[in-house]
Amino acid sequence: MRRPLLFVVPLVALIAGCSPDPSPTTDPSPSVTASPSPAGPDYTAWAAGRSTPVADPLYPAYGHADVDVLHYGLDLSWVPETKVLTGQATLRLRAASDLTAVKLDFSQAFTLDGVTLNGAAVTATIADNDLSVPGTVAKDAFATLVVKYHGTPTTVPMPSHRTDSEPLGLTVTKDGGLWTMQEPYGASTWYPSNDQPSDKALYDIAVTVPEGWAAVATGVAKPQEGTTFRYAAADPVATYLTTLAVGKYQKETAEGPRGTPLTYWFRQGTDDKLLPVIRKSPQLLGWLEQRFGAYPYASGGVVMVPSRSAMETAQMITMGTPDYGTTKQAEIAKYFEDDLLHEYAHHWFGNTVGPTGWKDLWLNEGWATYVQHLYSNQRDKITAKQWEDWARGVDSRLRAKLGPPGNPKAENFAESNVYMCPALMLHQIHKQIGDDAFFALAREWAQQHRNTTQDRASFIAFVNKQTGKDFTALINTWLDSPTTPK
Repeated sequence: MRRPLLFVVPLVALIAGCSPDPSPTTDPSPSVTASPSPAGPDYTAWAAGRSTPVADPLYPAYGHADVDVLHYGLDLSWVPETKVLTGQATLRLRAASDLTAVKLDFSQAFTLDGVTLNGAAVTATIADNDLSVPGTVAKDAFATLVVKYHGTPTTVPMPSHRTDSEPLGLTVTKDGGLWTMQEPYGASTWYPSNDQPSDKALYDIAVTVPEGWAAVATGVAKPQEGTTFRYAAADPVATYLTTLAVGKYQKETAEGPRGTPLTYWFRQGTDDKLLPVIRKSPQLLGWLEQRFGAYPYASGGVVMVPSRSAMETAQMITMGTPDYGTTKQAEIAKYFEDDLLHEYAHHWFGNTVGPTGWKDLWLNEGWATYVQHLYSNQRDKITAKQWEDWARGVDSRLRAKLGPPGNPKAENFAESNVYMCPALMLHQIHKQIGDDAFFALAREWAQQHRNTTQDRASFIAFVNKQTGKDFTALINTWLDSPTTPK
């Protein structure tokens, strides 16, 4: 996520993300045994989506640690005139413990049109934004869940006081368009999901829209079939990193480092002034690859939406047009470039290597923020000492207001302390080990932990092993201290 607006500072200050009744299906069935027989379907095609889900203590109402979704197959249709989304979600899943029902996060805004578990119709209900599907599944057994539904998407509040906070999930625009940003949760506003960061999954998404409209989603674009747009994510993705946007978009294609295909989706007449910056994507990715290794996905790009923020949605960054507090186009372009670099950096730090739980959001944002400042400091000829002097002042104010970054409060999601404070911590490690060792550490962190989730303990263990030094006390102090460490 783009750093909060607190960090958009002038260059002279050193420029630095009513509950409806449960809805039954029309063909009830009391229970289904979902454990596959030896002759049952082969789930090895989705093995890369296997995770070890854990309950998230910061947002316990979202996520189900006993379900591991391997693959989401989403077949969606959107009608702008009626603002109705019709969907069929096919989930391949593994039981992380013995189940008597499969439970997932799903919005009560939708009506269920039919649910099957391993091919048998069942009575499913939605209550308290949870989908409950009866059926026994033995631990480590696999099952296929198909959910058909329709309705008008509704968003949920964001638990934050950021100046650019907006409702989470799939947003419907006045002209019938769609766009979404959904960190820390909100994917469940448009498809049944295990809406927590520890459960990564593969995706196939198909979206049918009217003639003249375009649909943009997570993954590599597949051949368009009529007005149906198709995307496939072959690398596992956390739910908060999925995206969907529907609108009357224009499209540009480009080529990134090593021939990586890039696609830019923009609104004619609305995003024109920012296109020159978006077209810098190959250079931005090249700068990142030189320091952190190969871009970790098969494609990339940007989709513009009517938001005040931005999000590192996997393979297709979702960019809004924030109020940067200036009318000068050159300054707007510079700040937008910083945000774009920040979101691209997340593909190494946060996307392919994600947090196991939201308490470790610093692990995403600290890295992306520090990388962003390394880039902007180099571009703007700001020395490391100048930046640290400024950053320490910011860090001190943030700890006093929001507390230390390693223990964020649930009501203060993604506020500024989890950006700048851990970025300054990484700077301390950088100073101690030097450029070569630091960039080697960063590359190996992203490459060795590709497509996994990690936490503070695993990060400390990795840093100590990689450097041959004990940084345990330094890291814990910077994450837990109520004041800026010396």
